[in-house]
Parts: sequence; structure tokens; C-alpha cells
Amino acid sequence: MPHLENCKTILRKLIAKGDAKCIPLAERAINDYLEATPAAARKSGLRLIQLDVLAQSEAVLGALHNFAEAVNAYIEKKLTEE
Repeated sequence: MPHLENCKTILRKLIAKGDAKCIPLAERAINDYLEATPAAARKSGLRLIQLDVLAQSEAVLGALHNFAEAVNAYIEKKLTEE
């Protein structure tokens, strides 16, 4: 569970910053979570991360919202790969 919380914390901070140049950092946080998590728990964990990202997305506007949407799109991509 610490990997899940760590990923969510990183993504919250990046969404609050909203800098498009930080998209690779968000992707890395997600990839690090996936690498550290047993295969059986990855999909459910990604969905929990996604719920957190969507909540952040609804709470922000402009570039911050766009950043959150880009993170969500990456999570969706990873969910289809799992």
C-alpha cells in the first residue's frame, strides 16, 4: 500500500503544479507503482489512483485540469494494457 499512497501523493503535487513539462514525471510515478506492485493488485490499484486523479481533475481549472486529464488518459492506457 505504500507504493499506492506514494504515487497518489506525487500525482496530487504534479496536478497542483499543472506544468505540462511534468507529464513524464507523472507517467514515471505510475510506472514505478506498477513495477512495485504484484500483478494481481495492479488493476485495482490503478483504478484507485484514477479515482483520486479524477477527483483532482474536478477540483481544478485550466492548465491544471488539462494536466489531470492527461494523467487520466495515461492511466486508461495502462489499464487497457494490463
